[in-house]
Amino acid sequence: MADGADAARRHFAARGKTVLTFLGYSGSGYEDEAVMIAQAVLILNEADPNTTLVNIGATPDGIGAVYPLAQRLGFETTGIVSTQARANGVAMSPFVDTVFEVQDDTWGGFIKGTTRLSPTSQAMVDCSDRLVAIGGGEVARDELLVAQQQGKPTQFIPADMNHAAARAKAMRAGLPMPTDFSGPAAAALR
Repeated sequence: MADGADAARRHFAARGKTVLTFLGYSGSGYEDEAVMIAQAVLILNEADPNTTLVNIGATPDGIGAVYPLAQRLGFETTGIVSTQARANGVAMSPFVDTVFEVQDDTWGGFIKGTTRLSPTSQAMVDCSDRLVAIGGGEVARDELLVAQQQGKPTQFIPADMNHAAARAKAMRAGLPMPTDFSGPAAAALR
């Protein structure tokens, strides 16, 4: 595991490849993972493994399920993740070639009360040439919005989060049961 956002920027610059970043749900997962994977296949089939590197958030959950597919198709894989992952004992995908851990007090997204990205999300946007979100929560939404503001090529593909996981999360937090599972990214990017 390499350290920091600067290490990530240097690594990507040295590789000289187009960085295709996938964003989406992580721990909340997908209601229909097979549909998400089918969408990812369409995106990956448009890219050349010799000139493109696939970047995600380093963990195996949710959108991280694209890692094994990308490796099977011959793509080099990377991940940018907050130090919150290690602090919370979150495993890294065994299908990610290089992981960059960014010192961050958050999991990503906008710093609370601002429209400034956290260090992890800023590194994710800075290092990406193209960003594709298949569904997604607040972090994916924030990263995609900033990438759009910077004029980077972006694509949003709607996908529901896992309904049971969303209901369980609401129950644990004492919140009303959700009725919309399209996620915060969909609400902002429709």
